[in-house]
Amino acid sequence: MQRAFFIDRDGVVNSDKGHYYIHRKEDFVFNPDIEQALAAIKKAGFLLVLITNQGGVAKGEYTELDVEQVHEYMQKHLQQFNAHFDAIYYCPHHHSVSACDCRKPKPGMILKAANDLNIHLPQSYLIGDSSRDIEAGEAAGLKQSYLVNKNTSIYNLVAQILSQE
Repeated sequence: MQRAFFIDRDGVVNSDKGHYYIHRKEDFVFNPDIEQALAAIKKAGFLLVLITNQGGVAKGEYTELDVEQVHEYMQKHLQQFNAHFDAIYYCPHHHSVSACDCRKPKPGMILKAANDLNIHLPQSYLIGDSSRDIEAGEAAGLKQSYLVNKNTSIYNLVAQILSQE
């Protein structure tokens, strides 16, 4: 079985400062050192899995195509650093529109990734910037979930986690 790092998108991979929804590549600004942090995770042998709520789709603010185009832009950039995600899961639902099992704090995206990619959850980690992220990681039975400050570097945290492995 594989080990993985589950990473939230807005606020962790990219800055969401000044935006409620990031749905255009023009608004997608990578957080400091994210390329180095993600590359270190991959070099250590972990899978990288992006998990992100994209409730603006359900609310009609933007489309799934918009989400996919932003992810394509993100992946193309990260590939240059061997830091791209092995899989991307997003929840297009919003609780104000319809119920689902995938929107964080529910663990649906994590559980689907574990099933799809043969991930051993008790040896995997999550890094997120909201209590919803942490709750999803705990509900999925991850080894540890880390809450970070929005729009900051996660490099030192990643280095600390990997040094304990």
